[in-house]
Amino acid sequence: RLKDLEVPKLGDRDVHVKMLAAPINPADINMIQGTYPLLSPLPAVGGNEGVGEVLEVGSGVTALRPGDWVIPADAGLGTWRTRGVFPEELLLKVPGDIPVLCAATLSVNPCTAFRVLADFERLAPGDSVIQNAANSGVGQAVIQIARASGIRTINVVRDRPDLPKLVERLMALGADHVVTEEMLRKPEMKDIFKSTPRPRLALNCVGGKSTTEMLRHLQPKGTMVTYGGMAKQPVTVPVSAFIFRDVRLRGFWMTQWRKEHARDQQSVAAMMDALCQLIRRGQLTAPACTQVPLQDYRTALEASMKPFVSSKQILLL
Repeated sequence: RLKDLEVPKLGDRDVHVKMLAAPINPADINMIQGTYPLLSPLPAVGGNEGVGEVLEVGSGVTALRPGDWVIPADAGLGTWRTRGVFPEELLLKVPGDIPVLCAATLSVNPCTAFRVLADFERLAPGDSVIQNAANSGVGQAVIQIARASGIRTINVVRDRPDLPKLVERLMALGADHVVTEEMLRKPEMKDIFKSTPRPRLALNCVGGKSTTEMLRHLQPKGTMVTYGGMAKQPVTVPVSAFIFRDVRLRGFWMTQWRKEHARDQQSVAAMMDALCQLIRRGQLTAPACTQVPLQDYRTALEASMKPFVSSKQILLL
């Protein structure tokens, strides 16, 4: 429900923020459904991601001032609102010279893409990565960050009526190959590996058959990182992949990474700086977005849960 609430009184360490834009991500929906590992105490405001402008700061606030742009430092902030008063430590300052949609979608998908590319395999220019759900927010960020580092991407998407249009869009972002899940099982896949080395890293956001098929193309001793489970099916791995090819299976959750690095502000700052530099250079753009006024939140929520929608719903606040 859309409700009018009173803005809380500003404490010494608090920041009064006018929210500008906030996306609807799958994790936001899962939190509302009560199926996410992180649940806000009720009653709660939805939304884990977004960008706002600082209006006023408490007397003890040192790192922020009015006019600064801020994003959530962690999940659970409740960004689907026009205004909020938050403790300073729950906010991260971002440059005001990047596009508002890039800032609004910065803290979840690009950070996830950055970490899964950096933390599990040492990739060098010319190496390749294979990923499913390549048209997702993380998928689009992986394509662009990999391209900027000279890493090739093999991108798996579900077959759909407007497939040529989607392929064209992903290629424009810098994808090297776009294939459907069905094509993963076909002998023609060998043609790709004539010009592109077999991947050392596979990124899984789907689960089920898609994962098993993707794993077949991984190099021996390669790593598959699971960061989502859109098919709501388990990850199934043939025993032979473990014994004869010694593949590694890992998991990743951005919220957990932030918890573990809460005291390591240098790592957080380095990642945010690297992403903002890519945005400034035009090498990382916001995902395809549909902008919706907050009053029409129901339409945006319904659209975000439909299959084959490649456009992220963004609430304008």
